[in-house]
Amino acid sequence: MRSSNNPYMDLDQRQKVMAYYIWIDGSGQNLRGKTRTLEKRPSSVHELPDWNFDGSSTNQAVGENSDVIIKPVAIFRDPFRKGDNILVLCETYHHDNTPHPTNKRHECAANMRRVQDSEPWFGIEQEYTIYDENFKHPYRWPKNGFPGPQGPYYCGVGTNRVYGRDIAEAHYRACLYAGVKIAGSNAEVMPSQWEYQVGPCEGIEMGDHLWVSRWILCRVAEDFNVNISFDPKPMPGDWNGAGCHTNISTKVMRETGGLKYIEAAMAKFEAKHEEHIRVYDPTGGKDNARRLTGRHETASINSFNYGVANRGASIRIPRHVAEEGCGYFEDRRPSSNADPYDVTNRIVKTMLLEEESGNSFIKTPEIIDCNQISVNC
Repeated sequence: MRSSNNPYMDLDQRQKVMAYYIWIDGSGQNLRGKTRTLEKRPSSVHELPDWNFDGSSTNQAVGENSDVIIKPVAIFRDPFRKGDNILVLCETYHHDNTPHPTNKRHECAANMRRVQDSEPWFGIEQEYTIYDENFKHPYRWPKNGFPGPQGPYYCGVGTNRVYGRDIAEAHYRACLYAGVKIAGSNAEVMPSQWEYQVGPCEGIEMGDHLWVSRWILCRVAEDFNVNISFDPKPMPGDWNGAGCHTNISTKVMRETGGLKYIEAAMAKFEAKHEEHIRVYDPTGGKDNARRLTGRHETASINSFNYGVANRGASIRIPRHVAEEGCGYFEDRRPSSNADPYDVTNRIVKTMLLEEESGNSFIKTPEIIDCNQISVNC
């Protein structure tokens, strides 16, 4: 590991603080960041100064008008520099103080404030795949072949069944140190694929914590000389894809008799299925069309269904929730590279804000219909 062998990391900072500003770039999937020096550790995010970056280098501006403003919105402890050093999650803005088009957090935060009395809680299961240093093969896969079929890898143990545990463990510890609300982790069905869970988080906190957890994961991977893929179907064929299963509840759903509110929400989700598919990956549904085929523990992208303990459904109601009559439900449609601000925003709009039917999304066959995207449905 590179960081642990760096002798300069023990040098005295002379009471200065290194603040690493993080933002989402123009891809809607990748994170960028840079460091500035502070005279002292801030007691709140409101004490942090705004900053800017060259948006022409991140696909967020043109060279003739390249400055994009970043405004701090959340602070986390820095698990790599440690001490008083911090990670600073930011929103992006134009010079006139209007949100940048790539700033999905702004609208999400506004809608979370509108529904705060409902106390929406979220928990997201982030799946990812570890790749080798050249990003050509999943980590520890044979260079000229494939590992054995799926079956022994999920939650497995042993060198022949689990690839990359040291990376997953390092990420878990780093998230705990940072203050990310990481709740668990496990090896997934495909070898070299892992999952970790973040939550429960209320409102806008869900997106903040998941994005920072992703940055920490990619930063941990640097030290192990590997790469992280959030592609929802990294390997074609008889291999599981990767999702961002999103668990949802409101105050009334968590209380006695809450199951009726969960069941009532299902009709709303069915009516807005296409709108959800459109924002459940960053390509308007094309990425998820490779994953949501009705196979490998997924529902078809072209239809909506729900069921108790059914991992082949669009939405799963856990068995214990059905038996206890209250709790939460799991939307299994979001892809592993989905923007959690888009996902949670769309959920509260459908479930709690009850948009007018006139805003309904018009189906685009080349995006939604997996028969048009050369996948086996």
